Amino acid sequence: MNFKLLRGYIKEYFMIFAGSLFYAAGFQIFLYRNDIITGGVTGIAMIINLISHLPVGILVIIMNIPLFIMARMSFGRRSTIASLICMTVSSLMIDAIALYSIDLGNVDMMVSSIYGGLLMGIGLGVVYLTGATTGGVDIMAKFLRSKWQHINLGTIILILDIVVIVVFAISFKKVESALYALIAMFINATVVDVVLYGLKSSKACYIISEKSDTIKQRLLDELDRGVTVLHGEGGYTGERKDILLCTINKGQISQLRSIIKQEDSAAFVMVSDVRDVFGDGFEDIHSNK
Repeated sequence: MNFKLLRGYIKEYFMIFAGSLFYAAGFQIFLYRNDIITGGVTGIAMIINLISHLPVGILVIIMNIPLFIMARMSFGRRSTIASLICMTVSSLMIDAIALYSIDLGNVDMMVSSIYGGLLMGIGLGVVYLTGATTGGVDIMAKFLRSKWQHINLGTIILILDIVVIVVFAISFKKVESALYALIAMFINATVVDVVLYGLKSSKACYIISEKSDTIKQRLLDELDRGVTVLHGEGGYTGERKDILLCTINKGQISQLRSIIKQEDSAAFVMVSDVRDVFGDGFEDIHSNK
């Protein structure tokens, strides 16, 4: 094994360890100690823990064993091993932190749900950057997605998480805690996106206009952005049309709208969010985010 490859492995597993620590701290210190449930297998383990008093981390490991056996048969070996390590480390850390009495004073549930979601989101985001997961609901969702391919993977995960939260609220009559859990879940998901994609967002703009040449030149001159001309054809009329594709920063959208309004108010424009734009004027593809 050469030094560069070894350094890559060390960095990857350091990130898994750090991400697992953040995840475990967010759950154990802020959510669990305030009876705020989380989704997925960790949430199921918390429900069983409240009934049986068995350690949450050990329950997570036990429930994940059959899931990882199935994952090993269906998914890649490397990602499965990394995810298994991450799940084991984060679960053991949850139980290790539980052994210490960390007194944060009189912290209300709103603050706990915010900081719990924040720390868990940072942890999961760092783990996802390595290509690993914490197992559990991610594996379940992939299997369900293989059966119902018309359903988005994120939608399946959301449904599974909400089912766990609803069961918790009904079983223990803790509706308020469940509502705070939804806040923590939203913050968690938002922070994961920030860690993975950053705060910058770009827009991909498709413009169909009779004055495409004029608009193209103004975009090049005034926005200082590249423009790609795609050649299309009207489905009904059969007429050939030029389609302008331009990727811009979020702050430039109003300027683009102004240019199009001035040149051709009848233009057909589509604007969509894009992530991870690499190239001149955007991110360097060689950068390590």
